[in-house]
Amino acid sequence: MAAMTAVASPRRTEIVDAAYQYVLEHGLAGASLRPVAEAVGSSTGVLRFLFGSKAGLVKAVLERARHDELAMLAAVRDEGAADLAVIVARLWSWLSSPDHRPLLVLWVESYAASLLDTDGPWATFARGTVEDWLGLLGQAQSARVRNTLAGRAERTALLALLRGALLDLLATGDRKRTTAAVMGHLDRWR
Repeated sequence: MAAMTAVASPRRTEIVDAAYQYVLEHGLAGASLRPVAEAVGSSTGVLRFLFGSKAGLVKAVLERARHDELAMLAAVRDEGAADLAVIVARLWSWLSSPDHRPLLVLWVESYAASLLDTDGPWATFARGTVEDWLGLLGQAQSARVRNTLAGRAERTALLALLRGALLDLLATGDRKRTTAAVMGHLDRWR
């Protein structure tokens, strides 16, 4: 029987939200349907019916995580700053907040899985997130620079700074040092 993944329903949305909370707490890669089903108050049969397989559920959870990521990027964009350094500083403030650690650990796990499993539910995650973030950074660049090689290189370097500092922060918990590194680079860059 085919999964009903194309049909939105309140129960499916409720399960995706609960599964999303579960993987924020427990991780995604090692999760199997049985503990997820128990955690979300469902059964493996219902999960298979709604999502087809674990891969279908993973894909739905990743779409839910991407929704949160895009909402954060939109909020940063909508704050109205047109200065690239200000945007990067705001992004770092959000990324380095301890409140966002579970989402960012899930993001790193999904990003890495996307690089390793190019045909699975993670397949487009890494590329999509790079494009999303570069798009936001590009909006803060002047139109004259945005579509040049120098403009693309500039925002790529700033994205690399954010991602590298984020990985370091998640590994060490040293917010003071990683923040000093990001802000110091932005000060020199300006």
